[in-house]
Amino acid sequence: METTIILIQIVVGAALINNFVLHYFVGICPFLGVSRRLDTAFGMGCAVTFVISIAAFLSWTFTYFILRPEAPLPTWVWATLGGDPSVHVDLSVLSYIMYIFVIASSVQFVEMYVRKFFPPLYKSFGVFLPLITTNCAILFACLEIMKHLQDPTRLWGLPEAMALAMGGGIGFTLAMVLMAGIREELDLCDVPRPLRGAGIALIVAGIMAMAFMGFAGVDKGLETTLSSMLH
Repeated sequence: METTIILIQIVVGAALINNFVLHYFVGICPFLGVSRRLDTAFGMGCAVTFVISIAAFLSWTFTYFILRPEAPLPTWVWATLGGDPSVHVDLSVLSYIMYIFVIASSVQFVEMYVRKFFPPLYKSFGVFLPLITTNCAILFACLEIMKHLQDPTRLWGLPEAMALAMGGGIGFTLAMVLMAGIREELDLCDVPRPLRGAGIALIVAGIMAMAFMGFAGVDKGLETTLSSMLH
């Protein structure tokens, strides 16, 4: 029961309370560049959610078994080679390289799939689909997972890592769709000339970020409600 509550809190926290785009301000490039049309924004959000889920699964696996301090695989190899048992093996310095490789491979798979089965969507993405490789929202999720695997007092399992990825992807998609809906309406409005384009988009993004601050504290109320329901 307690694990279920924790997973729901992680998803809600990543999607609403600590939205990757509107709270941490990561993934801003596609947020501003691909949010002109509702269908394109939704497609990009789904693509990022898929990539971030694969990257989270692989990054948790590599970090837990290989990269974190005293990970089982390098510790076993060190012991097999006759290394000093008092020396703790720590390969976390390779984390960034591993995460970039994982993200780039996932994006390449998504790009080939979209190009094969959804050519119009692939053309509408343009350069922004390959740029998912450098989407800092995905790398941010991997680094958050690594942070929770380096502290033995709050060691995350795979369910927590996937919950963070799904919540982050849902939050990213939600922010993209809301932004696209507003910008489609703005196309019909008489926006002052100096604010047209990126100017009004940044103002709307700031207002959305302030609006999402209203979700602060929802996790505590949700925890109380779920605890009373499950018990």
